Amino acid sequence: MIFKVKTYIETNNLLAREKPVIVGFSGGRDSVSLLYILNYLGFNCISAHCNFHLRGQESDRDETFCENFAKNLKIKFLKSDFDTVVHAKKQHLSIEMAARELRYAWFETIRKDFDAQAIAIAHHRDDHIETVLLHLIRGTGIRGLCGIRPRNGFIVRPLISVCRSEIDSFIKEQSLQFVKDTSNDSIEFKRNFIRHRLIPIMKELNPSVNKAIARTSEHITDVETIYLNAIETAKNELVTQTCDSEIYINIEKLQHQRAAKTILYEILRPYGFNRETAENIHIALNGISGKQFFASNSKYKLLKDRENLIIYNLEKTNIEEYKLTENKEDWENLPIRLSAEKISIDTTYKAEKNQMTGTFDYDKLHFPLVLRKWKQGDRFVPFGMRGKKKLSDYFIDNKISINDKEKIRVLCSGDDIIWVVGRRTDNRFLIDKTTKNVFIIKFFDFFLENKK
Repeated sequence: MIFKVKTYIETNNLLAREKPVIVGFSGGRDSVSLLYILNYLGFNCISAHCNFHLRGQESDRDETFCENFAKNLKIKFLKSDFDTVVHAKKQHLSIEMAARELRYAWFETIRKDFDAQAIAIAHHRDDHIETVLLHLIRGTGIRGLCGIRPRNGFIVRPLISVCRSEIDSFIKEQSLQFVKDTSNDSIEFKRNFIRHRLIPIMKELNPSVNKAIARTSEHITDVETIYLNAIETAKNELVTQTCDSEIYINIEKLQHQRAAKTILYEILRPYGFNRETAENIHIALNGISGKQFFASNSKYKLLKDRENLIIYNLEKTNIEEYKLTENKEDWENLPIRLSAEKISIDTTYKAEKNQMTGTFDYDKLHFPLVLRKWKQGDRFVPFGMRGKKKLSDYFIDNKISINDKEKIRVLCSGDDIIWVVGRRTDNRFLIDKTTKNVFIIKFFDFFLENKK
């Protein structure tokens, strides 16, 4: 058993000797075996126990056992208490998911505190098989059928190579004590139902079903490598990112892809769009422009334009505001490229007349100017007019698309808009016969350059 785990650790490059390793330690037979083996192999272990206070005295019994076990092995013991029920209610999670979230968040905190190389979890091959079946029952893609991986970031699972019966034999051979979590016998939990009801029935059809599922999962993991490579190739062809951090997916190219719906989901998944939303977006590809979709994490939205699907970062949009003085450094590192200069003029001066240049009476401005995204309710006095006009009405009159509206920024002096950048200046701030100094701002439309 020890040799098998050691070989698995080395083959998969899971752990090194230099830094400590955090070991998730519940006191059950699996985590007892893991802690004992890693300590025997000479790794610098720190045992970490979570008390979720879900099983009354049994939870406190587990904590006491874990502390004593670690003490006998001369291993550092850490523990944390959680009000799991309250966290589950606040986050609208099941008790099982709430405990998982709390556990891994704490593990990551202490990993950083102790500069540990990894967090070792006692999942074994039977857990891996149950996970594959659980994902299959819920409905899963290729990732779900790969089951539990030996490494996921800083999480490592050195026992994935061994099964539950091997652990049981090891516990007996080494005369190791452990505690039993009675909730593991309850079939109210889906995983326990699979363990105690479904797998025994499957073994009636094939006594080696566990090995068969594990073998199939290994094959699918190999297939996933090919799959992810194909997805990456498709992304390189379909996706572009502007200097403004917006993500563009070319609709026409996407529709010519094989398995376009799956490719679209894989592109959108990292931004928090679930499979159902991705399918609705795929249905909308041939629909009218302007339809919007929101990621389940509320951080991103997607706009269906004529030629592209455009992903916007809502968090960045909400906080984006830049204060600009006459200092040239302020005009660098903006989401759009602007340049500005102040000059003195006489009566012979003629201002440039193009949308990309704003020429303003310097003495009418109040610094710092503010560059921001436009918002509902904004008003300005368009060049050549006397009365104020809603910016939203200006967009309608000038047939500005939803996509272009998302990109538009306004430059403000105090509470007043002086320029709808690249579109129209405000009549109140323009030069006249009394103007002595002008402030010239030029806009270089990187978006158009990227689009070409």
